[in-house]
Amino acid sequence: MGTLLPFVGMVMVILAQVSGIVITKAAMSSGVNKYVLIVYSNVLSSLILLPCSFIFHRSVHIPLTSSNLYRLIFILALIGCVGQLCGYAGIQYSSPAMATAMLNLVPAFTFILAIICRMEKLEWRSTSSQAKFLGTAISITGAFVVTFYKGPIILSTQSILVLPHQLLFSPQLNWVLGGLLLAAEAFIISAWYIIQTLVLKKFPAVLTVMFYFCFFNAILSTIYSLFLVRDPSAWKIRPDIGLVAILCTAIVGTTFRISLCSWCLWKVGPLYVSMFKPLAIIFAAVMDIVFLGDALSLGSVIGTIIIVTGFYAVLWGKAEEEKMSEESEVESFIINPGSPIAAKQIR
Repeated sequence: MGTLLPFVGMVMVILAQVSGIVITKAAMSSGVNKYVLIVYSNVLSSLILLPCSFIFHRSVHIPLTSSNLYRLIFILALIGCVGQLCGYAGIQYSSPAMATAMLNLVPAFTFILAIICRMEKLEWRSTSSQAKFLGTAISITGAFVVTFYKGPIILSTQSILVLPHQLLFSPQLNWVLGGLLLAAEAFIISAWYIIQTLVLKKFPAVLTVMFYFCFFNAILSTIYSLFLVRDPSAWKIRPDIGLVAILCTAIVGTTFRISLCSWCLWKVGPLYVSMFKPLAIIFAAVMDIVFLGDALSLGSVIGTIIIVTGFYAVLWGKAEEEKMSEESEVESFIINPGSPIAAKQIR
């Protein structure tokens, strides 16, 4: 039972993530404006996270004088806002399967940014560093294959959802543009992780930080959406797939997924959680074909396999690095029991 519940939890996290992407794609294909979806999702997420932050972090509050922390959270929201724009536009131009495949670039991009920010050292003689560097190069190569080579269609079916055919398969479905936007989203998410790490080091209340993130994001997205969406009828919420997409993104995609993922991180650690990311590609491909009727192409399969190979290479390098770090701490404890590391081990 030790790892059964985290296993089920992570499968639910991946299903929540993929179903949110597929429903969002279906909503945009039905004519729902992507900017309106972003605004309403952020507003609803803020309203849900506000009471959650009070319930779970009632004794922890951000000091009103902590301007640096508010500034970091605002930058986090600004980066997240740009990432949302790239992500929604990328899904609109491509497919949920490509979106989940591109998310596997996040560890590679995070590794590059961590080196630039001097949060990580690249030691060429170390096997773990070589694996992470090679995995990063392989992942980026796979992203190029997915984006620029579509190849022959392997599998296609009729859509279960009743959606306008011309919207799903129009010339606006630009595969290359979608791939580039999704790769940009993966890079932005990596930068977001770096800044989020800095924020959580100063203020470790996850739900409170996420509330402020969604709150600032709602303000920013409302400002640019009011300029970009001039049609008042686009802002009307109707009881259709658009409303389902808003509710799914805010409730399932944000509150439920983040809370459950945080619990899994606490129970089994980041390495175990990261191993489930490629599972999203399988779920997305199945849901993409069955519900949206999109075709599965050879280029998507080859590129995805390359990206996942690179992903696991980076993951293996990180695991080896953590293993070496633990072994060095044990050696330090044996050689010098009075050292600070040894004292930490005793505690």
